[in-house]
Amino acid sequence: MSADKNDHSPESHDTDHLGHEGHNHGSFKSYMIGFVLSVILTAIPFWLVMTGVLPTQATALIVMAFAVVQIVVHMIYFLHMNTKSEGGWTMLALIFTIIVVVIALSGSLWVMYHLNTNMMPTHEMSGMGS
Repeated sequence: MSADKNDHSPESHDTDHLGHEGHNHGSFKSYMIGFVLSVILTAIPFWLVMTGVLPTQATALIVMAFAVVQIVVHMIYFLHMNTKSEGGWTMLALIFTIIVVVIALSGSLWVMYHLNTNMMPTHEMSGMGS
């Protein structure tokens, strides 16, 4: 008999998780680890916000830190990004994307802060109409 694509030998099972170029695309265990970490990294900030156990600024910083960790978890466990995949080009594209996002966010925050501090206060406007 000829080799069939539906062959259920152990060797064919190992290749089921591999892409066209032989890269590992994860297993049930790695997906479950990523899922559990994602749930934990969502539940803790949700609890912090809903209970109000910390001051607002501290809660905001912790939620942002958990968001960054969750991004890393998603990239590793669900997007399978590492320095070896596709010859390192995915990591290079990620670094470029992060640089662009940081520049856009910091520039936007800088502009909004300076617009807020340099705008004319409203209490001075109320006395001008008399």
